[in-house]
Amino acid sequence: MAPRPNWKGFLKLSLVSCSVALYPATTTSQRVRFNIINRETGNRIRNEVVDAETGEPVAQEDRVKGYKLDNDEYLLLEDEELDNVALESTHTIDIEEFVPISDVDRIYLDESYYLVPQEEVAQEAFAVIREAMREEDLAGLARVVIYRRERILLLRPRGKGLLATAVRYKSEVREESDYFDDIPDIKIPSDMLKLATHILESKKGKFEPEKFEDRYENALTDLIKAKRAGKPAPAPSEARPSNVINLMDALRRSAQADRRPSSTHRKATPHHRKRAPARRKVKKAS
Repeated sequence: MAPRPNWKGFLKLSLVSCSVALYPATTTSQRVRFNIINRETGNRIRNEVVDAETGEPVAQEDRVKGYKLDNDEYLLLEDEELDNVALESTHTIDIEEFVPISDVDRIYLDESYYLVPQEEVAQEAFAVIREAMREEDLAGLARVVIYRRERILLLRPRGKGLLATAVRYKSEVREESDYFDDIPDIKIPSDMLKLATHILESKKGKFEPEKFEDRYENALTDLIKAKRAGKPAPAPSEARPSNVINLMDALRRSAQADRRPSSTHRKATPHHRKRAPARRKVKKAS
């Protein structure tokens, strides 16, 4: 069953527009889920929405959003009032500008969506926008209202579609200086840096997401299987790393552990060395 789109509307670039839909690009549906259970009865626990003062349950139709004022009173806002907030980005993704992809600081990137054309008549306009961005290696910045919040979207070509990544606002990103300023400047000895870079080189590879698996999720699954079979819980397999006492010694050990003998650098053993045939001396005829 195909997932439902989070949003439907129009993608607009200047006077060109086409109908599109946003689909979540990631999912957590495969994660192990737990319910809260009453230990005494074995029944599920149901959370109720209750009045904070009276403790009485509140029916769905009596629940309304409220904005807290300075005098500890609340300004009530109905769903219809929130839906009627007039923003063009509620129904349109209007690309406002284009920036080089390399200029985008990754700390601002949030969740991602797949943006696809919705109708046959929209496919040509969609393809033109996509390929122009690909040709110039540019990302588009646009606005859209998702879940009653206006978000900035970073649009990038991806395959036959566009990847739309929500961008955090400046106010949502904490200043790195608040955390990094107290880190002292340390002059690293050249031999120590050389060993560390050797370790990095020995572990260099390509980013292949399929190689990584959720070990915690696997451990939860093993725990559930063991309990269902009446067996004891599996023991943890990994020990915590110990604190480094001698950094140089630890680097040397790491470099030695990660060193792999290369077939091109292997020396032949005495058994595999071939002896050159002895040359016979030939006497010249007198």
